[in-house]
Amino acid sequence: MSTGTWELDQSNVSWMQGLRRWFHQHPEPSFAELKTRDKVVDILKGLGIEHRRAGGTGVIATINGRTAGPCIALRTDMDALRIQEARTELNRDYRSQQDGVMHACGHDGHMAMALGAARRLQERRGELPGRVRLIFQPAEEVPPGGAAAMIVDGCLEGVDAIIALHIFGNLPLGRIGFRPGPFMAATRTFTLTIRGKPGHHMCPQDGIDPIQMAARFIATIQTDIRQKLNPNARYVLGFGEVHAGMQHNQTPAEAKVVGTFRAYDRRDSETIAAALRANLEGLMRAFDPGHDRAPRGIPGPSVPSYTLEAEPAYPPLVNHPAFTRRAAEVLKQGLADVDDDMAPNLGGEDFACYLERVPGLFMFLGGGHAARGITAMNHSDRFDFDEDVLPIGVKALLSLTSDFLSDPAPYLAG
Repeated sequence: MSTGTWELDQSNVSWMQGLRRWFHQHPEPSFAELKTRDKVVDILKGLGIEHRRAGGTGVIATINGRTAGPCIALRTDMDALRIQEARTELNRDYRSQQDGVMHACGHDGHMAMALGAARRLQERRGELPGRVRLIFQPAEEVPPGGAAAMIVDGCLEGVDAIIALHIFGNLPLGRIGFRPGPFMAATRTFTLTIRGKPGHHMCPQDGIDPIQMAARFIATIQTDIRQKLNPNARYVLGFGEVHAGMQHNQTPAEAKVVGTFRAYDRRDSETIAAALRANLEGLMRAFDPGHDRAPRGIPGPSVPSYTLEAEPAYPPLVNHPAFTRRAAEVLKQGLADVDDDMAPNLGGEDFACYLERVPGLFMFLGGGHAARGITAMNHSDRFDFDEDVLPIGVKALLSLTSDFLSDPAPYLAG
């Protein structure tokens, strides 16, 4: 099959647009995608596609071609974010009907494209020399994510390769971007609790201030990390929550700091975690009036003390080199704007969990359109995308699917 054979007519495009708007109006947060799952199930039933529920609120489906052959998976995420959607001229016909929840990361479009691709593949299943697995995955946005549960429930059984698209609001409409090798970072969420000694502000000598310790940590940790990492290492550390105290004139008992750090290399991630602990041990000694140098990384009666949780969340996302090379060749045949040397991204994605097990490719898809005022980045309360991107994304998915099933060897070489 050539890529040109997968052009969509207006009825298919309108059908996808309707699905996208339904999903956008009915967003559900991570691990709670019940109505979303049921909607997907109803559509798959209507299309006559074999399917089953999995991963709690996910769905696994399979389209069987004319022969057993190879199997390629198409994955889409389903969850929305806990963000109150802004009212705009663009979204007035499909704005979220759920207070405090919105599809601010394009997952509504991802589901619509996956179902659009499924519809066309099911219509032409008699031409397919193999099988297509459809993975509707919950909870991409919240670690530990939904990929692990879907894998445990068998979504990759018999699968030879996997692909996914992700809409990005700051990329121009229709641009597809990816690169071979490391493409997205390993992510870790850290939760730090610092315990001091509470007291009245009038007697600071009798207290140990956890707010000051937290502030010192925030102010110094970046320097400590840079001193321990290779100068060429790329990473980012950010703070998302700081909580302490309830009374204006009291030194509180503890302070809490929550954030994330990200790196392309697992070893760099471990170095950052070690730097956090070393910084905190130094702070404990500096603020300890008794200069007690015993390790304080566990809860106990002594103060000051701390606990640090920094378990790995998503692994680095690494695109398979041979798969990426062949995909670039195929996509450039039928699409106008393909960047196969896109800069790595310090975001995190649990699609990485699939790529640790089978070869595949994760791609960004531009949904922005400055002339229409569609410029907001993902996770903004004004995020939106031009729906003209839907058939472009489906064409990319179908082109790679049909080419892989026809001849998987170039994708799996090396």
